[in-house]
Formats: sequence, C-alpha cells, structure tokens
Amino acid sequence: MLHRSVSIRHCWLACSLLLVSSLTPARAENWPQWRGAKLDGMSSEKNLPVTFSNVKDAEQGISWKLDLPGAAGSTPVVWDDHIYVTSVDGEKLVLICASTAGKELWRQTLATGNKDVRGDEGNSASPSPCTDGKHVWAFFANGVLGCFTKDGQEVWKMDVQDRYGKLKIAFGMTSTPVLDNGKLYLQLIHGEGNPKTREAVIVALDAATGKELWKHDRVSDGKDECEHSYASPVMYRDDKQAYLIAHGADYVTAHSLDDGHELWRCGDLNPKGNYNPTLRFVASPVAAEGIIVVPSAKNGPVYALKADGKGDVTDNEAAYVWKRAKETPDVPSPLIVDGLVYLCRENGNLICMDAKTGEEYYNERTTADRHRASPVYADGKIYLCARKGTVTVVKAGKNFEILAKNDMVDSISSSPAISNGKLYLRTYKALYAIGK
Repeated sequence: MLHRSVSIRHCWLACSLLLVSSLTPARAENWPQWRGAKLDGMSSEKNLPVTFSNVKDAEQGISWKLDLPGAAGSTPVVWDDHIYVTSVDGEKLVLICASTAGKELWRQTLATGNKDVRGDEGNSASPSPCTDGKHVWAFFANGVLGCFTKDGQEVWKMDVQDRYGKLKIAFGMTSTPVLDNGKLYLQLIHGEGNPKTREAVIVALDAATGKELWKHDRVSDGKDECEHSYASPVMYRDDKQAYLIAHGADYVTAHSLDDGHELWRCGDLNPKGNYNPTLRFVASPVAAEGIIVVPSAKNGPVYALKADGKGDVTDNEAAYVWKRAKETPDVPSPLIVDGLVYLCRENGNLICMDAKTGEEYYNERTTADRHRASPVYADGKIYLCARKGTVTVVKAGKNFEILAKNDMVDSISSSPAISNGKLYLRTYKALYAIGK
C-alpha cells in the first residue's frame, strides 16, 4: 500500500511539473545590442507581426506607444522586461529605461550639447546602448560613455576624448560599442592629416569599471574624409576562434580579444587607382560561420572574406569567398540568413545573393525612399525600415516577395529590435511595441 501511495504521489508530481512546463511560456529572446545577441541582425523568435499600421483612425497591431523627448537613430535594446534607448531631450543627451509594458521607469542625463548633423540625418544620440541584464552602457557621439545599473544608478562615466584625444570627425563618433564577456570594445577611427599622429584606436575596457584593458593604434593610409569611420565593430566567433572586426579608413581589420593586436586586414575597399576622398564607411560588416561580408560606401564594392585570414589579405585571392564590384549598401549593414546574403541599398533596393558563390538571385525595389536602418530577420521574414516610416516585410528566400508594407507615419533611421514576441520600432517621436 505504501509503494502504491508513493507511486501515485510521484505520478501526480510528474504530471504537475508537465502541466506547469506546458503553461509556462518559452523564455523570450533578449536583444542586448544594436543588431541582437550575435550582432548579426537575427532573432529566433516566432509568430511576429507582418501587417501593422500607425495611420490615424486605422491603427493596427500596435501594442503600445511611448513618446520620446527627441529624435535619434539609436536602436533600443531589450533584456527581459527592461528596454533601454538613448535620445536627445533639448540639449540633454539621455538614457531612458522603459518596461516592456510601455512605461518609462527612469531617465538619466549623461551630458549636454547635442549636435544635429546634415539636417535630419542624425544627432549625438546615434550610437545604441548595450546591456547584460544587470547593467546598461550608453555612448554618445560627443564621446561620453557611461555605465548604469538596470535600476538607473550610475556606476561610472567617462569622456573618451579625455583619454584618447579630441574626436576629429565631421558628424560625431556614431560607432556603437560592443559588449562581450565582460569587456566593452570601442572603435574610435577618426583624425586628420598625418597618419602617424592621427588618433585612431581600437580599445577594450573592463565593462564593470571602465578601466582600460588594452589599446591598439589603428594604422591606415586613408585620406581626407576617408579617415573618418561611422561604422560599428562586430564580433566573429566560431568553435575555433573569436576576434573583433573593425571597419573604417579604407580597411577592415581583425583584432585579438586578448591584447588588440592585428590578426589580418583587407584593403582595396577604396581602390587607390580611382580613389574617392569622401568614401567614409557607415555600414558595418556582418559575420556568419566561416564568412565575413564587408560593405564599403557610395556604390563601392562588397567583399566576402574567409574567417581564417592572416596578415594583409588584400591581394590574396585565396582569402576571398567572392567579390562584388559595386552596389554596396551605403548605411544599412548586410544580413546573412540560411546561406543567403541580403544587401539593402540606400535607395530601398534589396539584393539577394548566394553566400558561398556570390551569385545574385534578385535585385528588387522594396520602398522607394532613403534607407538608413539595417535589416533584421526573424520567423522567415526580413524587416526593412525606410526613412519616411514605411516598414517593408519581405519573405526570406531566393524569390523576391513583399509580404506587407506598413506605415508608421514618422521618420525612422534606427534598426528594429526583436524580443518578447514583439517588434520594437524607434521612430523620431516614439518607441513602439508591435505584436500581440
């Protein structure tokens, strides 16, 4: 009788655990950095919205809207039930924390002195924050960098210009830092004049304290505006190696995570025989296992590089997977999904290519408008944000198919974030959660 009683209790417990697990939703995927957890613009979330609208009297699919104090191009980042986004508030440069229910939780001012650039193109709140769930780091184009707890308490703050020299870059240092395994990596590629004296460095900081771990001088023979990079660094990682990729001043370079020394570099992104002195990089590379897709600017080339390069690989044909002579994205970063490379050009054309061969499958117009945001992927869909507020949803695959065009009725230059089964869009006026 005792054995039977124990057996019944064990059965009841097992059934209860099974019931609880079936009722507990799967843990939402976080979006802790500008292009997601792996800096590749991809999410594994499912059942994301396709059709939505912010048109007055015809709103559809919008879960909530949170008004923001000013415009910016930074992407929101999400960890569990916290969302972090940077913005301007008049002359203030602020970090805002909101709940995933759409309520502002706290706001911190890191600096003052916003600078608008090229009319409506950007301002000092262009870099995106990053978080590990316990802390959040925010960087602004004037060089101010700060770390806060998830509850808004300041941990440390610094101005990179005090430590690494005055930022000599026309539109501000818009490069977003990378957070990886307790380190914060910064790409500060700027300067003017003599390559030996220009201040261009790659830096690793202890994320918890802001203490410098290493600094590497980023050498380049780039000239004029090409000395300036607005791109953000990314990580490459597979089961054999991991390194930081920096992009700017005519080169893409790989750096050791231990001390920053250069592992390899590739040039000819701004060919010397037909040099363009205004070819500054804005779009960042994207990495997948065994391949790094490197954009340039202004209808320049796109290179797909192997991940195991050594030294200067510029003239080493064996280091390339393929080359595309022109039609680079100018601002949006590339996307690699299921063996396909997607390039969103600034005019709204979307190019789909084979990642292994570079064969083009299509080159089609999505929305005829400026595109500044980088495309993101989830659940078989690619989301592209146009500057005037149209969000085009394209079916992933070799055949071009537009699933929907959605009007947000406001300017968008920041890339979308995906978490909690929702699409988070930051327009110039507000932060939106879209989905059920």
